[in-house]
Parts: sequence; structure tokens; C-alpha cells
Amino acid sequence: MYPIIRVVKEILIARRMPSLAPLDSYVSHHRCWPQDIDTYMEMNNGRILTILDIGRTGLAQRIGLLAALSKNRWGLTVAGNSIMYRKRIRPFAKFRVVSKCVGWDARFVYVEQSIWIGPDCAVQALLRTAVTDKNGIVKPALLMAAMDLRDPSPALPDWVQNWIDADKTRPWPPTDNGGI
Repeated sequence: MYPIIRVVKEILIARRMPSLAPLDSYVSHHRCWPQDIDTYMEMNNGRILTILDIGRTGLAQRIGLLAALSKNRWGLTVAGNSIMYRKRIRPFAKFRVVSKCVGWDARFVYVEQSIWIGPDCAVQALLRTAVTDKNGIVKPALLMAAMDLRDPSPALPDWVQNWIDADKTRPWPPTDNGGI
């Protein structure tokens, strides 16, 4: 079940905090609860993606993205991601999620997120996100203008650009459709 109470809590906390610039980092704090674990007694990888959703929601609140989405009747979607798991998140562990927009191109906004347990990084994710309307993808330039950001995107880090370039070589649709 989607943890709607956690989402509402995150939005309420973020609303009481000062605004952030669109390229600032947002830090949220969480705990691994029993409903988050799998049969291996660690946070389930699907739940980690959900926790990252919650971190992005807090970021979206603080940078004014939620207001821009609401005002323009836009939606938000994840169009791709790459994730590295490096440390188990055990039951009742406290951790923090760091969320930050690293830049955008003509179609997508790229967000880096990481989960930290104390000084150790447990998870790092790169997400390709898109704002949508009834006609499809909203150009990031239009989104940034709606958020009063007139500056161009910062140069994407090499590792982000390399991921974008590598992903362009992936066949779509996949060649194996399971015999259907």
C-alpha cells in the first residue's frame, strides 16, 4: 500500500520550511518501519523507490514545483531511472534522503537522490522526470519560467550525460515480448 500518511507528513513539514532555489538540495528524514522490509529483513527495493518519491515531493514543495503544477494543471512523471544499492537499510534504521535537481535538457528534468545512514551512502538514484499536460511533455523551459527561473540549465555532470547517451542506445520497444 502506498504510504500516503508519509507523503502528507512530508508536504506539511516542507510547507513550514523556507523556500529553496530550484537547484538547491532538500533533505528529508525517515525511518525503516516493519511494513518497509522484505523477506531478507531489509528495506524492500520497491519501497526505496517510494521513499525517493516522498523525498522528491518535499523538494517539489520547497522549490515551488507543486504550486506551478497546480496552477497550470500539469502532472509529473518519472520517465526513467538508474539506481545503485550499496548498503542495506535494516528495520528501524534512521536515514535521510537528499534530493536535488541537477539540470534539464529540451525534454526532461534530471534529479539526483541519495539515501544516507549516518555518514554512509546506502542508495543513489538518478531520475529522468517530465512534467506533462493533456498534450504530452511540457518543455522544461516552460516549467522553469512558471517557477520564475530564467537561467539556463547548469551543465549536466559527465556521469549524468553519459547515462543519457547510453540510454539512447537501448532498443525500444524491447525485442523480446515474451512470445506474444
